[in-house]
Amino acid sequence: MKFEISDELTHKAKIPHDIFLTNLIGNHILWFVAALGLVRSYWQPLALVPIVSLALLIYTLWRARQSRQRDHWYVMVHWQIAAERSRFFVYMLLAVLVVCLFGWIAYSYLGMMKVAVMALIGGIGILPIMVTVLVLILMESDALHQATLHKLSQRIVDKYPVPEDVVILEDESVEQQTDSPEAEVKS
Repeated sequence: MKFEISDELTHKAKIPHDIFLTNLIGNHILWFVAALGLVRSYWQPLALVPIVSLALLIYTLWRARQSRQRDHWYVMVHWQIAAERSRFFVYMLLAVLVVCLFGWIAYSYLGMMKVAVMALIGGIGILPIMVTVLVLILMESDALHQATLHKLSQRIVDKYPVPEDVVILEDESVEQQTDSPEAEVKS
């Protein structure tokens, strides 16, 4: 669906996606790779990756909750989209921590070889996070583009109903109903 939204609201609706993309691209990819190059000399830059990520994720979740009371509907919906994806990312990070904990226990107490633990952590822990980051980058880039075009998917509109004061410019659900073969048979 496409809505009549002011440029000011469009700018505000893009902010949660910018924050989330900054975390994914800037922090989890660029900074992480740069910090890996320094890890033998300095461990502190690598330690900043989870700290910055956690701070941005907590801020996004907190701000999305605040948005329900203080922002325009369109801006609030975009904060909720970013918060939903942030929650999913938090769950993925927690799953990696559980895998790392299991690997440490298996190495320390169960006698598992170090190579097997690294394969476990890399295959079950790190690989899914890498795929998740890439998928979330694509999803957030699309959401940022949709915010610029003043569009929302039907699923989101169903989840957060449009208030009466928001003007709908295009409604795909109405167009789909009139274009369907069943609508032609009824007419």
